[in-house]
Amino acid sequence: MENKYCHQSCDPAAQKMLKRAEELNIETVWDRYAAQEPQCGFGQLGLCCRVCSMGPCRVDPFGDGPQKGVCGAGADTIVARNLVRTAAAGASSHVDHGYEYIQALKKAAQGEIPYPIKDEGKLKAIAAKLGLSAEGKTKEELALAIAEIAAQDFANTGEEPMKWVTASAPAERVEAWKKLGVAPRNPDRDIRSALSQTNIGTDADPVNMLLTAVRMGLVDAYGGLHLTTDLQDIIFGTPTPVASEANLGVLKEDKVNIVVHGHVPLMSEKLVEWANKLNDKAIVAGAAGIQLAGICCSGNEILMRQGVPIATNFLSQELAIATGVVDAIVVDIQCIMPSLTTVAECFHTKVITTMPIAKIPGATHVDFNLEEADAKAQEIIELAIANYRNRDKSKVHIPQEKTSFLGGFSVEAIVGALAKVNAEDPLKPLVDNIAAGNILGAAALVGCNTVKLTQDSVHVGLAKELLKNNVLIVSTGCAAQALAKAGLMNPAATEQYAGEGLKAVLTAVGQAAGLNAPLPPVLHMGSCVDNSRIADLLSALAGYLKVNVKDLPIAASAPEFMSEKAIAIGTWAVAMGILTHLGPTPQVLGSPIVTGVLTDKVEELLGGKFIVEADPVKAAATIINHIIDKRQKLGLTVPQA
Repeated sequence: MENKYCHQSCDPAAQKMLKRAEELNIETVWDRYAAQEPQCGFGQLGLCCRVCSMGPCRVDPFGDGPQKGVCGAGADTIVARNLVRTAAAGASSHVDHGYEYIQALKKAAQGEIPYPIKDEGKLKAIAAKLGLSAEGKTKEELALAIAEIAAQDFANTGEEPMKWVTASAPAERVEAWKKLGVAPRNPDRDIRSALSQTNIGTDADPVNMLLTAVRMGLVDAYGGLHLTTDLQDIIFGTPTPVASEANLGVLKEDKVNIVVHGHVPLMSEKLVEWANKLNDKAIVAGAAGIQLAGICCSGNEILMRQGVPIATNFLSQELAIATGVVDAIVVDIQCIMPSLTTVAECFHTKVITTMPIAKIPGATHVDFNLEEADAKAQEIIELAIANYRNRDKSKVHIPQEKTSFLGGFSVEAIVGALAKVNAEDPLKPLVDNIAAGNILGAAALVGCNTVKLTQDSVHVGLAKELLKNNVLIVSTGCAAQALAKAGLMNPAATEQYAGEGLKAVLTAVGQAAGLNAPLPPVLHMGSCVDNSRIADLLSALAGYLKVNVKDLPIAASAPEFMSEKAIAIGTWAVAMGILTHLGPTPQVLGSPIVTGVLTDKVEELLGGKFIVEADPVKAAATIINHIIDKRQKLGLTVPQA
């Protein structure tokens, strides 16, 4: 008999928990998706408009019904306007995250919060790229100066690009963005302007609005991703390779299980600290200790720096609670399903919210703030310990699937591994092997899960196809967690999945780095804000080769994206000049102009474009052909298949 759950997720642990949820009559995200079908065809094409109270209006894509909204906006205007607003919302989530870290760095530098500055090397590196001299300054004085420059970017009233843009992006890209009028000036101002531009009765030119969508992608990148990663590394330390495990089997029946979910390591780092401090208290309560595990990007952050295992990724967050052993799931912001409290009602699990902008009815709220970070973290851990005694052992059902993997591959860690091969010129071994064809090219697999596709299937299928064709993969976010669960982030995966050329390179680097094994064929580079690490690595390679990023044999992919943030990040990747693959079709097909610009015309302006393909084998073939084309244009040989 066919396992019907394999059409919902390719993760065997999730399949077992879906069966368990059905037995317990627990509604999951897959059930709610089925209840929504058929979804609105107008909305799927981006043809619905709700920007004024005369609507909602919709345009008939078949030409039989209305062709314009009440105000006269046609399909191209409506679709472009919706896309800009989606990108602006996505950018706002990371910009808000980044702004918190400006405040955190400032307060840490002034000794006002219990967060020491851990990475003085990264502090000096960021200061240098911003044009600050470290000479004669304490690390606190230097941190304060960096925080002040970041704050000035949020106060810029002129037309010059943000300092974080000119300090982080390749000069060639900055000039291209300035010529198009899309270089970010001030994240708050640019997002406000985008919303104003797309108000009723303002812009009706779809191409002009698409340029604003590009600016939103760049706002996300430099007012959110780059800025946040830089400041987080200063405060918490730059990640180095660390061994861990992934999937629901990391949860322990005999321990207090605390799952951390969301995107803000200011809280999750403190929870790791206090879980260690209060481990003996859990033992007194009758447990064998405390087991922390992560979901989504808060999980990725404490994995990268602390080795905390990954429970699962976005789409199966409800299934973690359904194991019956989660004593507390502690959430901050972004990607948190409101349904968690409903599922928790079937078990003893406490859902604990911690942020003022992310509360859920039925959850316990602990107002986490920087000044009281230690006290609040202690309170949360003690709530979980106290709840352990309420666990119903008859409801415990932990699938035993888990996979070992390596995480913590920051740019510094990757360069450090390459330096073991060539200390004087670390990038040379990588470049030489690309030139020789041992590495065909590189791809970044990033982004979320969507219920519209079998969970993890496109992530995993695409990765396997690329690896056997000698394409090196770096990954972040829920994509990285999918690939970790599938066993693609450990040395054994290099032996099993990598093509011969890639395998030889990873083996040589791994041996030189002292692993006594190959490097993994997929490198976990962090959370979704850490896509900036990927850009920094590409910029370094382009600078070394004295070419533009858009000329490199590379591609990006968000195979199962679902979030507004993914739209902003993908637009930034295209603006960097990178071919960007999407699995699900974005809601733009209702406009031939918007679709044509994003998949074709934008390449003339920026060097990158979008492609859409849900089949992982077909997507891989397109990416490989693109990489081969870039190799040929660089005068590099193309290895024979």
